[in-house]
Amino acid sequence: MSKFQNWLSIYKKNSELETLMGLEFFQDDSERAYLKKLSIDTCINFLARTISQAEFRIMDGDNLDKGDWYYKLNIRPNTDQSSTDFWQYFVYKLLFDNEVLVILTDTDDLLIADSWVRNEYALYDDTFESVTVKNYTFKRKFSMDEVIYLKYNNEALENYISGLFGDYGELFGRMLEVSLRNYQIRGTVGVGQLQGSDDEKQKKLQGFIDKMFQAFKKPIALVPITKGFDYSELSSKSGETNQSFEELGKLKSAMISEVAKLIGIPPALVHGEMADLEQNMTSYIDFCVKPLQKKIEDELNAKLFEIQEFRAGKHVDISGIDKPDPVKDAEKIDKLISSGFMNINGVRKEYGLEPREGGDVYVMTKNYSTELEGGENVDEDGN
Repeated sequence: MSKFQNWLSIYKKNSELETLMGLEFFQDDSERAYLKKLSIDTCINFLARTISQAEFRIMDGDNLDKGDWYYKLNIRPNTDQSSTDFWQYFVYKLLFDNEVLVILTDTDDLLIADSWVRNEYALYDDTFESVTVKNYTFKRKFSMDEVIYLKYNNEALENYISGLFGDYGELFGRMLEVSLRNYQIRGTVGVGQLQGSDDEKQKKLQGFIDKMFQAFKKPIALVPITKGFDYSELSSKSGETNQSFEELGKLKSAMISEVAKLIGIPPALVHGEMADLEQNMTSYIDFCVKPLQKKIEDELNAKLFEIQEFRAGKHVDISGIDKPDPVKDAEKIDKLISSGFMNINGVRKEYGLEPREGGDVYVMTKNYSTELEGGENVDEDGN
């Protein structure tokens, strides 16, 4: 019992040992954070790039309005960002932080806030204060009806998966350490007696060993044989136990797949697999992209238009994400129009095209009638 107490007292008194133990745990956490960031960034950026390619159409009934809002949403939201960069960062922040706030400045620039304080009220509009963009903090308060604010889910994605990668991070770290050990250059050195003082011998020996290992790093290494110096390579003996880099890649792919499934992205798309591509794309559009697209559309319609304007036909339509190809669907289009199921403008609207004059008329070029024509003129003999 006394030996245990002595050891414990040494541990408590030795501050360097205590610091070292703490540093070891910190390194494990850093590895997990790296793996989390890698997986989250890969999946979120995949979805963000999809949304950034969309066209935000300001519609007045069936007519496209290319006014100021169309320019801001599709060309230049502010002086420092293109629309592609703006929407990609918008989606990234929405998924990563679970919420995103966009304000309209006095110069009519749309800015994505880095941080803010939200004041919630039961009977009045919520307000946002201490809104910070880059290094500038606005002194004014922003009301809910003058900002674009979206929430994604109940928790921030990073917090939601914090516990998910505990074991993954530790496993990846250990696998990496094993791989580094297996590919490490190891050997034994047999040294004979050298003339001179101990310090001199050690410096000469260390200098020669350093030069030798520097030579081993080059594609071609020639080391002279020295009397009294015998080097034996041990690294090749561990070749059978070397761990494949493929296993590290598989582990990273497994972590990325877990995050992709949380967001709603088929993992095969993130990994670039071509098997079942059409089915995976359909699932991705229907269950991941469209819900987010609808969320953005609802917020823009609520903040850009009054209720009377919306009832009159003004609305935001996000298109271009899953827009079909009219050339590939030419046969289907012909069937829809020729059967009278849709008119030309109805079909054009489905493909994101503006209506044309005379396109509202329904035409039937094929006989889909239940009654047969002919036989109207019959003589007395039935001919």
